[in-house]
Amino acid sequence: MSAFQTTHAFSGFSVDDVDAARSFYGETLGLEVTTNPMGFLDIRLPQGGSILVYSKPNHTPASFTILNFPVEDVEAAVDELNSRGVVTKIYTDPDFGTDAKGIAHGGPGRGPDIAWFTDPAGNVLSVLAMG
Repeated sequence: MSAFQTTHAFSGFSVDDVDAARSFYGETLGLEVTTNPMGFLDIRLPQGGSILVYSKPNHTPASFTILNFPVEDVEAAVDELNSRGVVTKIYTDPDFGTDAKGIAHGGPGRGPDIAWFTDPAGNVLSVLAMG
């Protein structure tokens, strides 16, 4: 038996406002969110696994995508997120920018269609085409 175990591994990230995160992840995105005894948030993912969200006074938003949501139709997912008040990020990079809805269209050598948005703490999330 090994002392190092991988069976209950989980990911985590920080936010600057746990209450805003609870509302965003639970109500806006519809994930199962509970508060653990330490006051941190536990987000249970529908197909198993969990994410720990903790408050950090000097929080700096992640400069990379911390959570990806695979979807069948990125455009429909963006429309639904927009209807819930979520604003997608518009990137103007000439090599891999987004359209007016915030969707970067994939293709050979470019990956899947993807759109990015942020949580209330500024952490970057995405919806991307399942493939």
